[in-house]
Amino acid sequence: MSHLDAERLALIALGEDADPDESAHLQECSLCATEFTELSRAVLVGRSTLTVGDLEAPPARVWERIAAEVGMAAASAPDVDTDSATIDVAPAADIVDGPAASDSDETPEPKRGTRRWTKVVFALAASVAAVLVVVGVTSILRPAPTELAAAALDAFPGHPGAAGTAVVVEDPDGERQITVELDADAAGTDAYREVWLITADASAIVSLGVLEGSEGTFAIPDDVDIDEYVLVDISEEPLDGDPTHSGDSIVRGELESV
Repeated sequence: MSHLDAERLALIALGEDADPDESAHLQECSLCATEFTELSRAVLVGRSTLTVGDLEAPPARVWERIAAEVGMAAASAPDVDTDSATIDVAPAADIVDGPAASDSDETPEPKRGTRRWTKVVFALAASVAAVLVVVGVTSILRPAPTELAAAALDAFPGHPGAAGTAVVVEDPDGERQITVELDADAAGTDAYREVWLITADASAIVSLGVLEGSEGTFAIPDDVDIDEYVLVDISEEPLDGDPTHSGDSIVRGELESV
């Protein structure tokens, strides 16, 4: 089965109408359908970022390298306002249907398909750049989680050589999580490991979940006070359907405020 070429898929994703044969092919060919879906997502993301405001202008050498990579004249790179250090990114449809590169006797005009495809590449590249700028700024402005407490987890006699750590953090939304790491021999084939919080006098215990592998992060329920549930315990549990603690602790340690 022949596939739709990359240029047609990109142009359809950008909004051009598919002819009946192309539509039928996209219904039958999973490979082309997957590629079309990915391109459509890229276009959707790109268009959603066109209203976020001015983007920081990269150095001219960046556009020169992009142009060299796709075999396009450097003069065709997006316009850069050097005074305000921003990029003027036009809507994708305008980029596709914009004027062709100027003709000259010395440089033959590239074929229409090639010219349009390189413009599509620039449109998608600009969209991706906008997304990266937004994500980067959001990551910088969002406060980092606050570390509340930590514990060193020591081995029980039945598991010599085991060790672990636990760290409790609170994110800006007030949600608390505990990340545990365990260094111990692998659990038996008929057993699994579970993470618990226990009060200092062992009068109450809360299961946080099953630990798969050597590290895991678990949400701490809102009604659990870590000033009371100060012991972090990792146990080995048999596959017997009993939700209570087996009594076979691998490591345990006490949380201390940071």
